[in-house]
Amino acid sequence: MSSLFTPLSIKSVTIKNRIGVSPMCQYSSEDGFANDWHLVHLGSRAVGGAGLIIAEASAVSPEGRITPSDLGIWKDEHIDYLKKITTFIYKNGSVAGLQLAHAGRKASCRSPWDGGTQISPAEGGWQTLAPVAVPFREADNPPEELNLPGIRKVIEDFRDAASRAFAAGFKVIEIHAAHGYLINEFLSPLINNRKDEYGGTFENRILLLLQIIESVKSVWPENLPLFVRISATDWTDGGWNIDDSVRLARILQDCGVDLVDCSSGGMVPQAKIVTGPGYQVPFAQALRSTGILTAAVGMITSVKQAEEIISAGKADLVFLAREYLRDPYFPLHAAKELGSEIEWPIQYQRAKI
Repeated sequence: MSSLFTPLSIKSVTIKNRIGVSPMCQYSSEDGFANDWHLVHLGSRAVGGAGLIIAEASAVSPEGRITPSDLGIWKDEHIDYLKKITTFIYKNGSVAGLQLAHAGRKASCRSPWDGGTQISPAEGGWQTLAPVAVPFREADNPPEELNLPGIRKVIEDFRDAASRAFAAGFKVIEIHAAHGYLINEFLSPLINNRKDEYGGTFENRILLLLQIIESVKSVWPENLPLFVRISATDWTDGGWNIDDSVRLARILQDCGVDLVDCSSGGMVPQAKIVTGPGYQVPFAQALRSTGILTAAVGMITSVKQAEEIISAGKADLVFLAREYLRDPYFPLHAAKELGSEIEWPIQYQRAKI
């Protein structure tokens, strides 16, 4: 058995292999509701053998959406269709996870295929929120600086979303603290120069994330995994960096976080990101040295590459994104290439070679 097809147990959950579907926004919802697109999109990856499937960034409040078409988890009515999806995922042997998100100052935007630019309130958009009233792009409507009651609401929104995620049948939740969205905006010294307990020093800037974790843990079962996705670096001088991430990883482990999903960037539009195959894997490896589990993500496209990441101990999971859009059956093909025997859906066994 290859390293890639070794099971991974986290608390009470066993993931049958080390291949995960990274949360990928589909921008295909109305009023936050999942629909048949999400069922087929996520369900086909379960049929294709993924160990863990994390559904896309799901807004914990309407104002936390990136676009009007984002998936949501801010009201109880969202639960029923999500439960239909998780039921299908489990019937096909995969584990279902959900990413909880708030877009912060990067909210109220058009879908990428419509240009991705911000929708102003005058055009039917909404007022964005951030740690400080500095827009992501100069042309954007400035966000409203969150006051203390606003911060408390955000914390409560994440808690309530976690409770709904459990009711919908998800066994893993991931708090989205990356890519320049709200929690990441608090973490980064590039913009968070608040003068209260939520800004300035490292300890102050991580406070919101820690309070969200504690709030989520008050409703999320102790025996189920809790992940956090971070941007391991802002790719900008004076910004959040890998040393900050290693320091944070140790704190997250003490707080009961089970795994850190290591991405990067997204804080400022002018960042110079050096990309290439597996360019973010060293971040996962660095954080893993603290003793916490990590997931590697970003331009992981080949079976050989994914196997090497796991076998060399660089990460505990590999999350695929664009490659999974190209190939929903990546694990089935990977098993053949690596000589690993895995179970195919009975409906597809006639095609197994």
